[in-house]
This record gives sequence, C-alpha cells and structure tokens, in this order.
Amino acid sequence: MCGITAYCGQNKALPFLMQGLSKLEYRGYDSAGVTTLEDHHLLTVKCKGRLTNLEEKLLSYKIEGTIGIGHTRWATHGIPSHLNSHPHNNKDETIALVHNGIIENYRELKEELLKEGYTFQSETDSEVVVQLLDHYYQGDLFKATLKVLQKIEGSYALCILSSLEPDKIIVAKKDSPLIIGKAQDAYVATSDIPALLEYTKDVYFLDDYEMAILQKDHIQFYTHEGVPIKKELTTIPYDLEAAKKDGYDTFMLKEIYEQPHVIQETMRGRINHDHISLDELKDIDFQQFHKVYFVACGTAYHASLCGAHVLEKLTRLPVISMVASEFRYNDPLIDENTLAIFVSQSGETADTLAALRLAKKYHATTIAIANVLGSTISRDADYVLYTCAGPEIAVASTKAYTTQLILLILLAYYIAQRLNKNVDLQLIHQLSHIPQYVEDILKDHTLFKEYAKLLENLHDAYFIGRGLDYASVLEGALKLKEISYVHADAYVAGELKHGPIALIENGSVVIAVALQPHIAAKTLSNIQETIARGAKVILLTTHNQEVKNIENTYYLPDIAPVLQSILVAIPLQLIAYYTACLKKCDVDKPRNLAKSVTVE
Repeated sequence: MCGITAYCGQNKALPFLMQGLSKLEYRGYDSAGVTTLEDHHLLTVKCKGRLTNLEEKLLSYKIEGTIGIGHTRWATHGIPSHLNSHPHNNKDETIALVHNGIIENYRELKEELLKEGYTFQSETDSEVVVQLLDHYYQGDLFKATLKVLQKIEGSYALCILSSLEPDKIIVAKKDSPLIIGKAQDAYVATSDIPALLEYTKDVYFLDDYEMAILQKDHIQFYTHEGVPIKKELTTIPYDLEAAKKDGYDTFMLKEIYEQPHVIQETMRGRINHDHISLDELKDIDFQQFHKVYFVACGTAYHASLCGAHVLEKLTRLPVISMVASEFRYNDPLIDENTLAIFVSQSGETADTLAALRLAKKYHATTIAIANVLGSTISRDADYVLYTCAGPEIAVASTKAYTTQLILLILLAYYIAQRLNKNVDLQLIHQLSHIPQYVEDILKDHTLFKEYAKLLENLHDAYFIGRGLDYASVLEGALKLKEISYVHADAYVAGELKHGPIALIENGSVVIAVALQPHIAAKTLSNIQETIARGAKVILLTTHNQEVKNIENTYYLPDIAPVLQSILVAIPLQLIAYYTACLKKCDVDKPRNLAKSVTVE
C-alpha cells in the first residue's frame, strides 16, 4: 500500500524524499506529496496521479529544507484527489503528517472533532490524526502524539513534522511497516528497504507500539506510553543494484530471469546428501502436532496449497490451507497441538499478520515463511524460514513464488524426516537440478510469446488442472488477470462438465496443465471436451503423456511430479507477461494493485 519517506539531517531533504518515493512506486499508488520545513513554515506540495506529476509541480518551488516527509497514497478512504493526497496539515499548517494504514475509529473521532469546531479538507481517515494532534498540542509535540496514539484504533505508520518544533520528526508504528535508517548526517525513515539503500544499509526495525524521535544527529526510541527503550542497529545485506532493471525492459522480466539464481540461493545449505537441513526448526517437537494450517494471501496462498498437499501426502497429518482473511473470521480450531505456517513475501501482509497473532493467542506453534529480513511476520512468529528471492519490485510476484514453493517442499520433507516417514530420495536429488531446468525453460521464451498471441484480443481465458496442477493453474490465472487484465478463471478439470464448459465457445482459449501422472489422462480427456466445442488449447505436460491433436503443447522435463509446480510456473508467468506486453499494459505497476497489502 502507501509509501512513506522521511528525512531529518544536515542536507536538503527533498532528494531523499523523492528518490525514496520513486523506489516505493511498486507498492501501488494514485497520488503523491511532500512537506518540508522552509524558513520556519511548512511547505506542502501534493497532487493526484504519478510521481512525475509531483516532480513537475515541485519545479515551481524553491525547496531548501533539511527536514521533510513524503508519501505515495493508495486510496482506501476517499477517491484519488489532490485533497485526499498526503501529507495532511492542521488548519494553521503548523503540523503535517503522512500515514500508512487504516484508522478504524476515525468516524467517531471525526464526529468529536466536528463538535469542537474543527473542519476537514479531505475524506480520509488520516486527516483525523493531524486534527487530533492539533487538538492535544500544548507546546509539546511528543506528548500530543502520545495522547493521539491512545485514542486511535487500527493500523498505522506515522511520520509527524511541525514548524513549532522544527528540529525533529516523530514516527510511530502499529501493524504497518516502518524502517528507520542511520545515514550520514541524517536519520531517515521509509516503508521499505529499497527506499533507503542509496543512503544507508544501517537500519532500526520499529516494532508495533513503538515510536521514535528523529533529529539530524540523534535518535531516541520509546514505547507508546512514552517509556524510553533501546533498539539494535542492523546492517542489511541488499545492495542498490538489486533494485535496478539491469538492462531488462521491466522489473517483472528481470525477476522472472533471476529465478534460477534465487532458487539456488534458497536451497543453499539446506540439502545435505539425502537429508533436508532446516536448523532454524531444530527445537520443534513435530510429534506433538495433530493438525497443520497453511495461511497466506494471493500468490503466497497458491504456494501454500502446494506445500500443504505435499506435507499431507508425506506425513498423513491433517493439513488445511486457508486464505488469511478467512482464517481470521472462521473461528479456526487451534490449540497447543496445532502447527500454523504463515507465508508472505513482504512479511507485512495485514491479514496474514493478524492470522498469525490469532494463532499465537491460542498457543499454536507458528512458522513464518518470508522474504524480507526483519519483517513484522518474521519477528512475530515463533520460528522463521527466509526465501532468498531478494528485493521483488514488480507488483506481480514471480521469483518470490517459486522460492516459496522450493522452501515449502523442503519444509514438508524436513518434517517428514523428523517424523521418521519414508521420503522419496530421488526427489531430494532432483531438487539440486531445478535451477538448470528453469534456465532451460527460459530459453524457450519465444514460444511462450507465440502462445500469448492467442490471448491478445480476448477478454477471457480458462485454466484447468487437477491435484497439484490445480494450484498451479490458480496462480497462472492470477498472473494473467493481474497484469494483462484478461479475465481468467481456473477450474479443477473434472468440474468443467458441472457448469463451466457452458462458457466454452469457438475461439475460447484454454490453458491446461497435466503434469501429475496418475490423473493426467483424465485432464487430457477434459481438454478434448473443450476442443470439441471450438476451444484453442495451450497444454503444459510431459513426454510421458500421449497427446493427440493439440498443436500448442509444451513439454516439461520428466521429473518428480511434486517438483513440477515449480517448473510450470515459468511458462505461466511468461505467457501472462507477453500477453500484457501485447496489450501495452503497465507490467510492473498494474492498475488498482499494491505490492505489499498492509491494510485489511
């Protein structure tokens, strides 16, 4: 969701604010703005639309301030507009703030303030916070902030600036990401690591119910009760080059081609001969568990479906996959004999984080699968396993998905070994060859570009598969609709005759995956049913299957069926990518979507 930047230092604030907002564009946004302190007054410049609109508007101002805050907004309360853009100011423009998250009780607070004579310029929940600050301010911004934090409910990352106390920025966090960096002659704050890499790799991770006062040469941390605390400085391993396109047309294409490397990195040190080694989990007694939950959202949920399938087959434990937003409100059966596994690329996904906290409330053992070092989910879980995908800039997930699949398969086999179950050693040996298989599939990119032409002028597409292949086609359909805006549905192949086949007509495109040997023949039979009704079929299968009269057939390597979910992701990603390119869509920043969904 929204992106935040803040700078308090010796040099001009605007360069940091703008480069940071540029690096946060991948999160999705519809407006942008900055506030800087200029000669003892606040200057706020903001506008609807892309960051380039703000850059053009800023050319009309002489901005010299060394303290400032910035924001890219993704609309939740109020339409995209100039007035709804951040930063928000109080009436006399002595206090400004940026906010990421949702203030759940803003209506009640707004009613109270209206009765006090306050007026509002926007429809946002965020403006309530700055008006509350104005209401409580009596010469001490820190004390006013403490009072506001006791009043507001919901999620927030806040950065607050005032001309009345021009030497500081106050920041606070609950459920929304906020990272503080120690740069040369400055302290900075951002929503995500790429926004500060150009200035520093030394960071503080702010936890929930914590706040800080940033000054140009000093920082102090507090609880939301105002009690001083100490925080550890962490040096992060990413470099700025990882966030650049390296000659690729888009970040998404770059990230697709990075998959052989990041898969290799995710497996590094975790396969020792015939054994899976996940030392991070060595203290868990897996014999105690009677049930396992996999909980995630979107692409991570599709990866979880695969992980859950493999774990249940290997261990015969009851394994349930649930979308995080459903898990929260479904009154799940959780106790101390429950293992709950939470998967999130960013580690900040709001619904997944809330589900994790629910599981912990009922004493489940929790494992996080995350990609971002120090993210909230990774800190809150009892145990954490990191994928090694590196920064993923494109909104549509690719390399994060395949590294999640790798790690979830490793986890399933590790648990099975710890439970003394028989495991397929051939699969463990084949894992080491996955990067090369992916590399070989990527070489066939021109073929997938040809397949994409079948979708260029269509508004609908249909994906079918069974078993593990169904999880794969769910992800393939999601990729296609995310970035090309082609309406895509995924069906269990055997369900076609129970309704969906009514949609198939002459010229329809069906993308079928048939990689599970025990049911592939059934899927191929379902494919023939669609061909008989005029469908054009793209089939992803292996040479082990007897394929008749399907022109657009791509054969994947004949490896263990469990691992096919990793390999088939590559053709599905590339078909979606090239379809989006043919339709001239903004591949890296699809409409209405955000990279890190940090509100419910």
